[in-house]
Amino acid sequence: MLTNILTARTGRALAVLVAAGSVASCGAGAAAPEATTESAETRTVEHAMGATEVPADVERVVVLDTGELDAVVSLGVTPVGAVTTDVSTSLVSYLGDELSETEPVGTIGEPNLEMIASLDPDLILSNTVRHEDLYDEFSEIAPTVFAGDVGDTWKETLRLTGDALGQRERADQLIADYEARAAEVGESVSGGDPASVEVSVVRFLPDQIRLYGEASFIGTVLADAGFARPASQQVQDTFVEVSPEQISQADGDVLFTSTYGAPEDTAVAEVTGGELWNRLGAVQAGNAHEVSDDTWMLGIGVTAANLVLDDIENILG
Repeated sequence: MLTNILTARTGRALAVLVAAGSVASCGAGAAAPEATTESAETRTVEHAMGATEVPADVERVVVLDTGELDAVVSLGVTPVGAVTTDVSTSLVSYLGDELSETEPVGTIGEPNLEMIASLDPDLILSNTVRHEDLYDEFSEIAPTVFAGDVGDTWKETLRLTGDALGQRERADQLIADYEARAAEVGESVSGGDPASVEVSVVRFLPDQIRLYGEASFIGTVLADAGFARPASQQVQDTFVEVSPEQISQADGDVLFTSTYGAPEDTAVAEVTGGELWNRLGAVQAGNAHEVSDDTWMLGIGVTAANLVLDDIENILG
C-alpha cells in the first residue's frame, strides 16, 4: 500500500505553471460512433482526412506512429512495416516479439516512402499531427487512414483502427476491460481513495524537462485510475516545460520519471543528483520511481496503458 504518502502532503506548495504544451504523448477520448460501411470486398472508413475504401480483409498494414502501432498489435495484427522514433533504430521495446517480423520503414519524422511501397501494403495508418503533408503520397501507395490527433485521443485511435481492420467490437471491448482494470488498480494501491494521492510525471528529453498534464496519454491513464495530479500538472495541455531551477514544481505524493533517448543527452543526471531534486517530498519519502519511456510516453495505446497499470500496481501495491 502507499505508505508515507498522505502524511507527506502537509505544507507542500506547488505553483501552477501555465505554458503551452505541444502534442507529444497521451489521451482518453470519448467513444466515437461507428464510421464504416461495408461491401463484399471493401469497407468505407471515415477519418480525419475524409473517407477511404479499405479492403475488407486487410493483410499487409504499415503503421507510421506509435499509437497506431499499439492499436494494431492490440487487435492481433502484425504490421509488415512500422517506423521507429527519431532517437532509436529499434521499434518500441514493450511490444517485443510481436514485431519480430515487422520491417522498420524510417522514423516518425522521416518515413521512407520507397521502403513503404516495397512492402506492398493494403493499408497505411498514421495521423494528421505527424504526417498530414504526406497523406496524398501515402494514398498513392495504399489506402490510408489518419487519426486526427495523438496522445489523449488514444482510445479514439484504437476505435478508428478497429474500424479500418473490421474489429470495432474488439476495440470497444479492449477499452472497456482496460477502464475497469484502471479503476480497480487505483483503488487497490491507495487504500480505496486514489483521489487523495497526487501523482506527478516528469520526462527528461534532450534540452527539455517536461511535466505531463491531464491532456496526455499518461494523464488519461492516471485519471482513469482516479489519481489526483499536482497543481503544476492540472492543465489541459500535453505537458508544461520547466527548467532545472523550477524542478520543485514536479513534486507530488508519488513521482514517476522517464527519459527519452540516451540519458547522457538529457539533464536527468544533473537534476536528480541536485539539491532541489533531493528536497522533493516524494524523493525524501522514497516515492520517486523511474519507469520505461516506451510504455509511459511512447506507447499511447491500450497495451501500453495496461503495462503502465502493471507498473503502478507493482511499485505502489
